Amino acid sequence: MIKLDFDEKDLRSLRVFCSVAQAGGFAAAEKQLLMSKASISRHVREVEERLGVQLCERGPAGFRLTPEGEVAVKLASSALRSLERIRPEIDAVHGVLSGCLSIGIGEHATSHADFKFPQALARLRQRAPNVKPEISVMTFTELNQALRENRVDIAIRGKYVEDGEFRYLPLFKETHRVYVSTLVAEQEGKGLPLVYRMHPYVQRAIEKWGYERGPAAGGLEAIGVLIATGHYQGLLPTHFGNLLAKRYPLRLQADSPAFIHPICAVTNPAHPFTHRAELFLEILEELHEGLSESSGDAQ
Repeated sequence: MIKLDFDEKDLRSLRVFCSVAQAGGFAAAEKQLLMSKASISRHVREVEERLGVQLCERGPAGFRLTPEGEVAVKLASSALRSLERIRPEIDAVHGVLSGCLSIGIGEHATSHADFKFPQALARLRQRAPNVKPEISVMTFTELNQALRENRVDIAIRGKYVEDGEFRYLPLFKETHRVYVSTLVAEQEGKGLPLVYRMHPYVQRAIEKWGYERGPAAGGLEAIGVLIATGHYQGLLPTHFGNLLAKRYPLRLQADSPAFIHPICAVTNPAHPFTHRAELFLEILEELHEGLSESSGDAQ
């Protein structure tokens, strides 16, 4: 029978295995871990022997996790993150906040004038200097997955629909509207195809307002580039559209529908909430008080 009571040596090998999986291979992990490929391989092999299964395939065809490896890296990563939280939470009992605060932020949220993110980080530094923020920019889908897997403590993103999976703290409001190139006349611009991306507002604009579906784009700046050609119109957050208008010939389309939603600090109630995350939510609420009081719907 295989014993699964891991000692410190096993935990180190698990950390190495998780780093290899996250880096996408042994070569990429070498630079991150500052270890030789032979040493990394030895650690991964020890984990495989301990569990009695092959966790990854490596060779000329490249690196790939096996189905067992996918399960192992997910569970091991969660377990290791839980172990890392022990000391900070014990410190919190004695009134000292420490440890890593992982924050995921949606694309271009930091460019909104109402988002007091630098001020919040500065205030966190004043109140809890031993807390180390770790910031990652992610897509909407990536943020949700990171929340579910407990890879981020707090996600900053828009709230488009009501759902009971996550907990939301509204911070400020964001508006999306249709932009068109200044190179085309107003009436001509209204008939142009709408740049497509996987987003509820784009889909609603096509279904409710009859916009023609145009080419797909990944990312807001890509949408701005396509609009600037004069052949398409596109839906952008107004704060970001106004920034792009300083680089590209863009303007708001006359009579464009407006989609308004709150940008929120999102947490997952299914996972334990740390004292440092609770403090940062308090700081965000203090700095954004009054900015999300009035709600808006798509117009």
